[in-house]
Amino acid sequence: MKKYIHPYALAGVVPACFFLIFYFYPLSGIFIKSFFDPLLNQEKLSFVFLEQIFLSPRVMKIIWFTFWQAGLSTLLTLIFALPSAFVMSHYAFRGKKIIKTLASIPFVLPAIVVATAFQACFGENSFFGFTIENPLILILLAHIFYNFSVMLRIITGFWASLQGQIKEAAMVLGASPLQVFLNITLPLLKPAILAASILVFIFCFSSFGIILILGGPSYSTIEAEIYRQAAHMFNLPVASSLSLIQIIFTFSLMWVYTLFTKKAARFAPDSGQANLKKPDLWWEKTLIAAVLAFIIALCVIPLLALVIKSLSHNGEWTFFYYKALFHNTSDSIFYIPPFHAVKFSFLFAGTALVIALITGLCAALFIRFADCNISNKLSTFFDPIFMLPLSTSAVTLGFGIIITLDKPPLNLRTSIFLIPIVHALVGFPFVLRSILPALRSIPKNLTDAASTLGASPLKILRYIDLPLISKGLVAGAIFAFTISLGEFGATIFTARPETPTIPIAIYRFLSQPGAINYGQAMAVSTILMVATAIGFITIENFRIENSEGF
Repeated sequence: MKKYIHPYALAGVVPACFFLIFYFYPLSGIFIKSFFDPLLNQEKLSFVFLEQIFLSPRVMKIIWFTFWQAGLSTLLTLIFALPSAFVMSHYAFRGKKIIKTLASIPFVLPAIVVATAFQACFGENSFFGFTIENPLILILLAHIFYNFSVMLRIITGFWASLQGQIKEAAMVLGASPLQVFLNITLPLLKPAILAASILVFIFCFSSFGIILILGGPSYSTIEAEIYRQAAHMFNLPVASSLSLIQIIFTFSLMWVYTLFTKKAARFAPDSGQANLKKPDLWWEKTLIAAVLAFIIALCVIPLLALVIKSLSHNGEWTFFYYKALFHNTSDSIFYIPPFHAVKFSFLFAGTALVIALITGLCAALFIRFADCNISNKLSTFFDPIFMLPLSTSAVTLGFGIIITLDKPPLNLRTSIFLIPIVHALVGFPFVLRSILPALRSIPKNLTDAASTLGASPLKILRYIDLPLISKGLVAGAIFAFTISLGEFGATIFTARPETPTIPIAIYRFLSQPGAINYGQAMAVSTILMVATAIGFITIENFRIENSEGF
């Protein structure tokens, strides 16, 4: 009997080639630039650029500040997230789903929109009349706003699973609520808290848009210094060395994160639905009211300030700044109408959606096939490999692609397709995490029965798998689209002057003086905020309950 390769196994070739060309090859280019000095001897291993970094007091101060601000941001986020996670995991109350969605919106907002919102809320000429002059405080507040939902959702999901028979059995045996928390809940909750903290630390460590807009030159991080060395000083070897340091550290942290995630999953009781209670006591109602007030204030006030600033001109309510986006006024820094950035962003996002959806679906089919037919170890190996872009800074990805894909046959530096390719790479992990849980939820005996009745793998894909994972596909597509709209770190390297995106337009507006530029930045940020918020709310409606991932 003639053997053939299953189409689902062949599907793995698509994401493998995509990653080899646009992920691993650019990272290898960074490695080469870091250790081989082209000015001395390109074939000779050299540590001269690493020495420049570690012997420079200024760069070492930047590295220290990167770790310090990330650690403090993570600690503050945890302090605010824990009480909120307790309320969300223990109590049932009206409007809980709306609050949960509202708390999650900040994380899906582009970082540059978050930075612009906090500048509108607490910066010079703040609408609320309260100005924070210390950039570090603004950075910390923006990081709490941006990462609060990550901490909240991870800890809430795990904590809710603990509200079952373990707690009830301990209390029956005479344990007090405090003893139950200290001796049972906290040890079981510890891996989830550590996993969430590490993930937030990675996001703060590789923060770029927030640091660039709110921090300025005085509060630079490794990410911002990579951009400065590459784009302003044209010192590509030093930028490569900094990127290598960042890659090693973030990869190490991501490895630790996966360990804690597995440990949390191993000790999480399978209790089904959480036993949520209605608040009866006065202190329960007070705690819930305080948490809800905090979440609403945290998530609404900065975004409300952004909208208000975009609609306010010379003390009057007007759409002046929105109308200005369609015209190339004398005060504009663009030689094309700024609204073109919106057009290009949607064009790139649509293309990135197609690329990410195809590669993400192929990766999910391959992992699912490996789970059922080859080896669980194979899927366990490739699953985290496909998630690597999530732990790699967008600035590093964009920089690596620029310094490697500049020669035939992969000379894409001037290609208009480079931007959607990079955006698809950044959005790929989210697409995979949207599709794979849906695919894994399909009973294997269903597809086995169809195969026994003579259905080919392609017919099974068309008539069984695709219809059953349609919600995951839609969620993944929206994820890819909204992430592309807001991508800034990699785009700042790959975008050309005549094809700006919305985040690039916002950054250019904020970089130039003048009320018209500032107002247009607020207007474009509001457009981007509304688009991403609508996308996320739609994703929440299509998201599979109890699916893995954020």
